Amino acid sequence: MLVQAVTPIVVGPQEVARRQARYDALSPAGVRVVLSDLPPHGPRALNTEQDVHRSTELVAEALAAAPDCDAVLPDCVLDPAVPADGGTIGGRPALGLLRLTVGAAVAAGHRIAAVTRNEAIAAELHRRIADYGWEGSFHDVAVLDLTVDDITDPARWSDAMRAPLEEAGRAGVTAVINGCSAVDTTTRPENAPLVLDPIRTALGVLGALA
Repeated sequence: MLVQAVTPIVVGPQEVARRQARYDALSPAGVRVVLSDLPPHGPRALNTEQDVHRSTELVAEALAAAPDCDAVLPDCVLDPAVPADGGTIGGRPALGLLRLTVGAAVAAGHRIAAVTRNEAIAAELHRRIADYGWEGSFHDVAVLDLTVDDITDPARWSDAMRAPLEEAGRAGVTAVINGCSAVDTTTRPENAPLVLDPIRTALGVLGALA
């Protein structure tokens, strides 16, 4: 299965290479993800509601024009441009990291929460959970108050996650979505809920079905 993916913000060649390496490392046998950068007139960060909307528009355009493939994928836990029922973009099946990850967790009986970098991303993640009809299994989104530069700093991201994970555990949450697909961290406090890397989880589900 060949999947064409696009970043939700403009990240540059070095960051595309880093993210591509994550896909290469996490993709199961039989699945290949090819990542492209968003066009240069796109947002550099998802810091406002306007950034999120602009990103969604440009991701839809980029994926609709993607080269021949079996499916398309936004490289973003917010699933920009992915229809609520999955559906298609440009006539190709549209895969969503959030949709695959939360769907698997709900099917496994988890009570779910999430952490995100800022308020704008948290609000959109809440909206997407509602789109998919999973509010009944969803607890809340904790905001980490981090910058876009912190995406490539696993230690700082892990430190910021520690308190929200502990609080989620006390609230009965059993799985927490790490609300940035580009963050490479698996660190969690002892006895904290399961931390779901959206790329690792989604590609695992995809590999099982492919």
